[in-house]
Amino acid sequence: MIWDPSRLANRLKQRHLVLLANIARHGTLTRVAAATGISQPAATKALAELEDIFGAPLFLRTGRGLQATPLGELALVRARHLQNDLDVWAREVAALHDGRAAHLHVGVVPYVSSALLTAAISRLHQRHGVTLTLHRATTDHLVPMLRRHELDCIISRATSTVAQDDLSHRVLYRQRPRLIAHSRLAQRLARRKPDWAGLAEMDWVLPAANTPTRQLIVEHFIRAGLRSPSPVLEAYSTDVIEGMLSANDALMSVVPEDIAREICQRGKLGMVPWDFGWELPPINLIRRRREQALAAEDRFSEILLELCAPASGGQPVPGDIQ
Repeated sequence: MIWDPSRLANRLKQRHLVLLANIARHGTLTRVAAATGISQPAATKALAELEDIFGAPLFLRTGRGLQATPLGELALVRARHLQNDLDVWAREVAALHDGRAAHLHVGVVPYVSSALLTAAISRLHQRHGVTLTLHRATTDHLVPMLRRHELDCIISRATSTVAQDDLSHRVLYRQRPRLIAHSRLAQRLARRKPDWAGLAEMDWVLPAANTPTRQLIVEHFIRAGLRSPSPVLEAYSTDVIEGMLSANDALMSVVPEDIAREICQRGKLGMVPWDFGWELPPINLIRRRREQALAAEDRFSEILLELCAPASGGQPVPGDIQ
């Protein structure tokens, strides 16, 4: 039998997308029926109708529930994307009814300057009436959310895991790593020549092992012929890092220079002026490639690039934003 692609366009309905979402969530038609308030025969009939549209089984019926076939896996992924796009569309319509231009969902990794975010969000709203919801997480969490259409764009590091054809990247700015510690410890270390062997034996607060910053720190000590520091705490929250170091003058950490300046301005912590000799992967604006970009997304991109335009000497602006 030759499958007719027009079946999707002519027969696929919103209720089919909802059914697929519920099957993915609950795993069996019995649980789908109970969760949605319909009878099991009605749920079975709805799935049969959906499989007729696709011209083949979407799920295998097993003792443990419904197991997606390759066609079913494709249907689940595309249905989730369509559902998320409809949600975005609904948010945009609601925004226009409320007198706002649009609403964006933006993912941000922890080590992005608060000054940059504050300035960008303020300008976007003042100039274009766009509002935002920020989602803070690491790159390995944000990229799948972007691909599932749960986020409109992300501000994150460019790494091999995100360098793929379905995503576009624009470099916003670059960051150098900086040692930070309690101000008393930072002052003592600042009077000394760099002693990486001594630092390796100290107590540290570091990002998780799967993050770019942590991997580069490990490589730095290995290149020096030293064992990498073993952290007493793994944390990617600047609030947690600041709190730990403020309360303990024997702890060290490494954060990007612009973040270090923001933290140290509050007085309890200080930067140690030792140079690692390398940069962190650049902070990028990462977006899905699509034929027609959202206008609000384009305005947000323009404002970020404006704020991050290199100052004289090629250094990034974010830490100096007012």
